[in-house]
Amino acid sequence: MAGERGDAARVRMAAPAERSMQVQSLVRALAILNRLGASDEGLKLIEIGQQVGLSPSTAHRLLTTLEQERYVHFDAERRVWSVGVQAFATGTAFLKSRSVAALAPGPMRALMELTEETVNLAMEDQHEAVYLAQVECRQMMRAFARPGGRVPLHCSGVGKALLSAMNRAEISRILHARGMARMTVKTINNTAHLHEDLAAARARGYAIDDEEHAIGLRCIAAVIFNEHAEAVAAVSVSGPMARITDARIPQLGEQVRRTADAITALYGGRVAHG
Repeated sequence: MAGERGDAARVRMAAPAERSMQVQSLVRALAILNRLGASDEGLKLIEIGQQVGLSPSTAHRLLTTLEQERYVHFDAERRVWSVGVQAFATGTAFLKSRSVAALAPGPMRALMELTEETVNLAMEDQHEAVYLAQVECRQMMRAFARPGGRVPLHCSGVGKALLSAMNRAEISRILHARGMARMTVKTINNTAHLHEDLAAARARGYAIDDEEHAIGLRCIAAVIFNEHAEAVAAVSVSGPMARITDARIPQLGEQVRRTADAITALYGGRVAHG
C-alpha cells in the first residue's frame, strides 16, 4: 500500500511539469507558424531554429507534428518549410466571422477617453457613409450621429477618409452618381479642390471635415483596412470648433490614425498609408 501511495504521489507531482512542457511546445509551435507566415519564400530548418531560438532537432520535431496536421508543408526539392493548407483553412474561419463593428468598440472607447471627444465608426454603403457605432464623450456640448445615419462622402470626415483610400476612377464614379451638394458655405463642391484635399489626407494619414457638413463642428477621421489594404471602414473624433482647434488638429489626427491602425490589426488588415 505504501508503494502504491508513493506511485500516486509521483504521478501527481509529474502532472504539472508535463502540462508545462505541453504548453511550452504549443508556444514554440505557434512561434514557428508565425515565422513561416511572415516569410514569402518559406524557410529552411536551420533558419527556423535560429529565428525562434530552437535547436534544429527540436524545431524539426515540432515541424513534423505540424506537418502531420497539415499546418505546415515541406518542399523536398527546395528543402524549405512553409505554411500549410490547414493554417489557411483556420485563418479563413476568422475572415468569415470577423466584424469591424464587433472589434472596434474597445479601441473606440480608449480613443474617447484619450481625446475626451465623441468617436464614430462608419463604412461606405451605396456611395454614402453610414454610421455603425458611436462612443459619446462626457462633454456637455458634443456631436451626435445615430447608428444607421448617413452622410455624404465628399463633405464628412469619415466620408473623405474613405474616399482618400479609393483610386481616382472610383472617386469620379461616386461623385458623378451622388454629386457634391453644398451643405455649408465651407463644403468643397469642386472636384479639383476635393482631389487636392484627399491627397493631403493620404499624406497625413487622416482626413478633416472643417465645418463642411455642419457649421461649428469639426471631424477628424482615418481609414481601417482589410488584408488587401482596401478600406472597410473609418473611425473619427468629432466635436465643436471651440475644442477642436487648429492647434489641436495634428495631435488628434495622430491619435485617430493610431486607433484606425489598431482596429486594422485586430481585423487582420494591412495598413496602406501614403
